[in-house]
Amino acid sequence: MMAKKPPKPAPRRIFQERMKITALPLYFEGVLLVKRSDSQEYKHYWTELRGTTLFFYTDKKSTTYVGKLDIIDLVCLTDQNSTEKNCAKFTLVLPKEEVQLKTENTESGEEWRGFILTVTELSVPHHVSLLPGQVIRLHEVLEREKKRRTETEQLPSLPSEKEKEPVQDYEDVLNPMPVCFYAVSRKEATEMLEKNPSSGNMILRPGSDSKNYSITIRQELEMPRIKHYKVMSTGKNYTIELEKPVTLPNLFSVIDYFVKETRGNLRPFIHSTDDNLGQEPNIEERSEKLKKSPHKA
Repeated sequence: MMAKKPPKPAPRRIFQERMKITALPLYFEGVLLVKRSDSQEYKHYWTELRGTTLFFYTDKKSTTYVGKLDIIDLVCLTDQNSTEKNCAKFTLVLPKEEVQLKTENTESGEEWRGFILTVTELSVPHHVSLLPGQVIRLHEVLEREKKRRTETEQLPSLPSEKEKEPVQDYEDVLNPMPVCFYAVSRKEATEMLEKNPSSGNMILRPGSDSKNYSITIRQELEMPRIKHYKVMSTGKNYTIELEKPVTLPNLFSVIDYFVKETRGNLRPFIHSTDDNLGQEPNIEERSEKLKKSPHKA
């Protein structure tokens, strides 16, 4: 009897894994054929534009990228004449290399041009042939990218964190709560981080009362160390209780803050084997939990 093939990851799982790894907002995705300066042939990739970085995957269902290209310093995008029917070819001219891209059809070529130019020039290009709905998407992405860059520039650094390659954003557009939110106690959050270090090292959880929250993190410095931070609900905003309190507009921004200000050292905890952990509790469930939990961050 033949062994059953392992199930393929569900789209939601793929989204979570890619978000955890890249920590950048997804603006556009699709098939691209890519030829880097060190290659003689085009290579076929499922490609995502996140922030101002292109992430390349072997196929649509891969969770880990095999390459990436930072295009924030794009000098220009030039079109190439193509003898092939129903495809578009263009070159990304960067300070240190030129990368040739090819799409499977002319329409997707126009979309890729539009999104790439929008996030690199911070303006919607007028010389691309797109439908009204596609142009509206470009304007939406433009506003998100402007906001992302503004927040990145204004946020102060958390002290005593080791510098790593900057990771500039985190966002979950599908759930009303960040994916690292779990209706667990301080002790349970600590145990989750200690038992599953590969799943991430930061959990958002209910605080010790009915309206506030806490962040539990596990840091790998000289030795593993657990820390807890209070996140207070202040009107329509949320304030992280640090030495210098930081006020942010929503819980997604709170997660953004910790990810960006530790330069990727902190990653949202995403437990992929327990479907119940990621669900937001209702008011009754949270109230019952909080009655039983000690008054701590």
